Amino acid sequence: MNEITLISVISLGSLGAIAAVVLYMVAQKFKVIEDPRIDVVSDLLPGANCGGCGYAGCRALAEEIVKKESMDGMNCPPGGNEAMKEIASALGLETTEQDPTIAVVRCSGSKEHAPPKVQYEGAMTCAFSHSLFAGEGGCPHGCLGCGDCVESCDFDAIYMDETTGLPIVKDNCVSCGACVTACPRNIIEIRKRGKKDRRIFVSCINQEKGGIARKNCKVACIGCGKCVKECKFDAIVFENNLAYIDYNKCTLCRKCPPVCPTNAIHELNFPPKKNRPAAKTETTNA
Repeated sequence: MNEITLISVISLGSLGAIAAVVLYMVAQKFKVIEDPRIDVVSDLLPGANCGGCGYAGCRALAEEIVKKESMDGMNCPPGGNEAMKEIASALGLETTEQDPTIAVVRCSGSKEHAPPKVQYEGAMTCAFSHSLFAGEGGCPHGCLGCGDCVESCDFDAIYMDETTGLPIVKDNCVSCGACVTACPRNIIEIRKRGKKDRRIFVSCINQEKGGIARKNCKVACIGCGKCVKECKFDAIVFENNLAYIDYNKCTLCRKCPPVCPTNAIHELNFPPKKNRPAAKTETTNA
């Protein structure tokens, strides 16, 4: 080995050694020691990474819980109360049980109630068709029926009904909110499941005046306000020609649906109302 080769080898070796030492020192200086509890919490979460909790994924939620050392405001829709209880027990924290929720489609503009006036030919996505026109039925607020919500669901909890052309939410919905984000018309809402899975809501989001709304859809809310007057619990608010039922105040008394002239108020999973027997009239013999 000649002198030039020897000097080259020594120089490169020295530079490599110096670089290794510098990198080691930098790594030690800026290393982040991760709390092992993050792995514990992450393993207790379902791993759906749906974003329903408001964070980027299950690990991001785990990191936030460990960082805050509190369960306040933390919720995992797919895992539900059971997962949150297990996490609280593992970390020695307290958690408050939350009411189960479910996605609700607030539109009844089916092919029967809102007959198509035009035929759409183009990219079959709600996001694209929403940017082009009001919809085949003419309602600028109603469901477009292309199924973006179905494509967004990772839990097979929603499907398109071929008869009505509307999305149907199944009982296995975990209320992750993916369908809410996917819908450009904002017709899907996360609401409480309700006692015995019973819910009452206004199945319409059309804010047009009654005559215009009814022209495009037979079951649209026409803003008559009868439901507001009927409710004794201040659970129904009226704004922008549209009624809305606050599920936190609604007592499920079922008095508002019968007074709605267009049947825009839906009541789900209730038993049929019993007909009250006619009052008997007493007769006296003269």
